[in-house]
Amino acid sequence: MDKTRKIIHIDMDAFFASVEERDHPEYRGKALIIGGDPNKRGVVSTCSYEARKFGVHSAMPTKQAYKLCPHGIFIHGNMEHYREVSAQIREIFHRYTDLVEPMSLDEAYLDVTENKKGIKSAMKIALEIQYAIYNELGLTASAGVSYNKFIAKIASDFKKPAGMTVVLPEEAEAFLESLPVTKFHGVGKVTAEKLHRLGIHSGADLKAWDEWDLIRELNKQGYRLYRAVRGLSDSKVNPHRERKSVGRETTFANNIFDEREMQEMLLLFSQKIESSLERIGKHGKTVVLKLRYSDFSTITRRLSLMEYTRDARVIYDAGVSLLRDVYGGEESVRLVGLTVTNLKPLHFENLKLEGF
Repeated sequence: MDKTRKIIHIDMDAFFASVEERDHPEYRGKALIIGGDPNKRGVVSTCSYEARKFGVHSAMPTKQAYKLCPHGIFIHGNMEHYREVSAQIREIFHRYTDLVEPMSLDEAYLDVTENKKGIKSAMKIALEIQYAIYNELGLTASAGVSYNKFIAKIASDFKKPAGMTVVLPEEAEAFLESLPVTKFHGVGKVTAEKLHRLGIHSGADLKAWDEWDLIRELNKQGYRLYRAVRGLSDSKVNPHRERKSVGRETTFANNIFDEREMQEMLLLFSQKIESSLERIGKHGKTVVLKLRYSDFSTITRRLSLMEYTRDARVIYDAGVSLLRDVYGGEESVRLVGLTVTNLKPLHFENLKLEGF
């Protein structure tokens, strides 16, 4: 386990909403909700911190957001503009290192162990990046700094907005022991409930468990969590990570029967998938729907498209078609997911065969 690496995780603060507030001063200090008309079917993409005070959050139906925050400002947003700003942020990252692994438009890992400016302190680099983003782009970012990606990502969420948390190798285990298990990435609602039933509420509780006992109770997740709470992770920052599929899924707070709610989630997923596909320069030909029912039985269905695409509307239509084929409304659903697979680089579509 190499603890000499210097990894930074940068996470933009309420990115889409912050861009809108920067560009439209009249939105500042207001409850801004990006997700479209609350009188129509839609899902919250993101919202300002002012809106979050009223319980609004991403992936929430806009109608529900309106009930919680009727005085909020609802807009559709401009994804193309957000991509342009994201590219400007990445340009700042690359001033320091080419080992940049974007995870989405608003977050990325950087390995600055060896960097272009010869700066020994990863904290100093993170501060310079935060300052450059604010000074040049008028936006704030939070940063996590540690020796591996897992801890850096947790740390970046520790002091939002515009904060920084540094976790040194000798501090890592104490830091992880102090966390609620819900802060460990990959622990969703279902896993958290199971951990709580086992009496595991904190990192310290988790660390007290034997590895084989965790694996018996949680399978692969048990192995991952056993290592995670000890700060053990060898995952490297990979600027050329090969993506075989792009997808999103969510577990509902309460099991649902309403197909319209599922369609709203598919719409949000389609938009996020389009953004991810554009970022990695790929498109796909197969759309996969995943449903998990209240009894934990899970089904997946796939649809092969006539042509490769990254268009959110095409992906959404395929997802809705699959949903209508498999869901009859009789069983409650706890999880829905949408994935695009069978990917290939976009530039393939521009190749021309000559001489035929």
